[in-house]
Amino acid sequence: MSSEHQTPGVRTVLQVGPLKPSLERTLSESHRAYVLPEEPVAREEFLSSHGGDITAVVTSGRSGVDATLMKALPHLGAIVNFGVGYDTTDIDGATGLGIGVSNTPDVLTDCVADTAVGLMIDVMRQFSAADRYVRAGSWPATGNYPLTRQVSNTRVGIIGLGRIGTAIAKRLSAFGCTISYHNRHEVPGSPYPYADSPVALAAGVDVLVVAAAGGSGTRKLVDGAVIDALGADGYLINIARGSVVDEDALVEALRSGRLAGAGLDVFADEPNVPEALLALDNVVLLPHVGSGTVETRAAMEQLTLRNLEEYLASGRLVTPVVEPGVRV
Repeated sequence: MSSEHQTPGVRTVLQVGPLKPSLERTLSESHRAYVLPEEPVAREEFLSSHGGDITAVVTSGRSGVDATLMKALPHLGAIVNFGVGYDTTDIDGATGLGIGVSNTPDVLTDCVADTAVGLMIDVMRQFSAADRYVRAGSWPATGNYPLTRQVSNTRVGIIGLGRIGTAIAKRLSAFGCTISYHNRHEVPGSPYPYADSPVALAAGVDVLVVAAAGGSGTRKLVDGAVIDALGADGYLINIARGSVVDEDALVEALRSGRLAGAGLDVFADEPNVPEALLALDNVVLLPHVGSGTVETRAAMEQLTLRNLEEYLASGRLVTPVVEPGVRV
């Protein structure tokens, strides 16, 4: 359903969770959007009073829209997601209710791919750790920093050869790396060898890059068996979702020396990072900044607003993950 529930003077847009400040301002000023309260009692009161007015929600992968919230918004027709990841939204529930879901693909591909390559270089060459070594005065006191691992000409496996995975492969090919991949299904026409399981992929590479979508279908896809297959000389890079990796198994492998290192932009319980990782020099930790550039976030904001405005005007979405349908 589309704008049939909108009437003049009635606010029909709801912001769920924090968003980019300029996007929040536009939602407030141009769309008179409500903001869903975080406090449970206030949220319940708001939904009781205004839930029936809402036809569109704008949210992000950090917050999402679960089945309970969908049920409290009986006229909801579209969930507009700021970001490419939408695993915090109940996609099956939205589909069953005829609620459209959009995200912001393509515009963040380059920056996230750049981040993956940067993490790989940093963790293998230990640039962040070497920087700390210099700042601590260890160079004149202790001598040269220990030797590290070469990045060029390594064997790299990519889990998830979608837009971002393909962009990572293109970049690493320029480094002379040998690329292979695993997907749920083999990619027709791909120039890269396909492995039929994550374990098989990990067993044949030096570096495993996780670029798969989050959600229930990929939860802990990279488990202890995959990490063991990667081995004590292997490196793990994750720019996808923390849920795709068994974080407990990863931490234990790093602590016990069964994995050489990891570069992580995402975690299972953000913004909380396992304390055990903080003291390890063979791990590079980023606060989920893969798409965090001025240019990319501006493009994401523009595409989010295009999706919202197109839905309000026509009942359609520009970049749908789930097409709006008839809510039953």
